[in-house]
Amino acid sequence: MSTADTNPYRGLLPDLPAFACTNCGHWQRWPAPGPQVCPVCADVRNALPEHGFEFVTPKQADELVTGFWRPTAVAGITEFGTEPRFGLDSRGWVIETDAGLVGFECAPWYTPEMLAELRRMSAAKGGFDVLAASHVHGYGALWQLQLELEPATVCVGVRDLEWTKAFRVTWPADDVLELAPDLTLHRTGGHFAGHSVLHDSRRGVLFCGDSLKVDLDADGNPVGLSAHKAFHAQIPLSHGELREYLAVVAELDFEAVATPFELVRGVTTDHVVHLVQRLLSGRPDAAPIALAEL
Repeated sequence: MSTADTNPYRGLLPDLPAFACTNCGHWQRWPAPGPQVCPVCADVRNALPEHGFEFVTPKQADELVTGFWRPTAVAGITEFGTEPRFGLDSRGWVIETDAGLVGFECAPWYTPEMLAELRRMSAAKGGFDVLAASHVHGYGALWQLQLELEPATVCVGVRDLEWTKAFRVTWPADDVLELAPDLTLHRTGGHFAGHSVLHDSRRGVLFCGDSLKVDLDADGNPVGLSAHKAFHAQIPLSHGELREYLAVVAELDFEAVATPFELVRGVTTDHVVHLVQRLLSGRPDAAPIALAEL
């Protein structure tokens, strides 16, 4: 029996074609022949395409990229991505828990091989019942995983629902929500009103979304940290946003962070607290600060 026959979400999602922006990778459903503008690129927090908007269909996306998956430096966390770079080049993190797999953020597209691996992992690890994301820059092809894997819980911050028309949110999150044992979602706000981070207390990892930008050296080691309202436009967070962020993150114990693009060891709670305290001490700034100074 096909997914179309069994999927309980089909019919609840918009029955419209899906199109991805080649500039940022954001998927939206739109009547044919497709959208003229990407709302994510048009927003102040992303860059506009220099040569105009271009959109691709799922079939075209599948022809443009190949998929990969690999274990990360932290046991029990698997990275899913695509090559060559597509859109913002986001990663999908799959986290093993005592209650099965949790997906946080998504790759720009999932090839048949990637989907087969996710189904294999789901069968081996107790199911794939939870899918969540920090904010729209990490959604990737979240709509595709909802259709293909049918997780009961699809979760984003309730204040970010305006960005979710490509998929169906089954659990809008408020300020704090436990998604699985030792995995808790916390709203930080700031970058987006509903922006949330996922804290893995067992492994000491903060899936930080875009609450942080980590600068890496040539060997992939963290050398600098910054925080932004808008990275491309270099708009800093306000002091009020920073205070709200600090109140959340200071209570979370971690020794590694996972952005929508990389998982990095060596960025700790203390580093982030010192970063925010420094940003609160004077004029707001979006420039990176050397990790050695924090």
